[in-house]
Amino acid sequence: MLKQVLVLFRKIIVSSFLLYGYNLIAGTFGLMIPINIFTVLLVSILGLPALFSLMIILIVVF
Repeated sequence: MLKQVLVLFRKIIVSSFLLYGYNLIAGTFGLMIPINIFTVLLVSILGLPALFSLMIILIVVF
């Protein structure tokens, strides 16, 4: 049980750094994804496809 919690915690940290890195690069173009609990959990559970889908949603909607 503790091992699963640690794996989830590691995924949350990696996904928050991934979102932060994306915002550093895409911030110059004005395409920033907010770093909140919803986006961090989405990217940590679903991985890179969630980040790509958030990017597509950001481009299409805004």
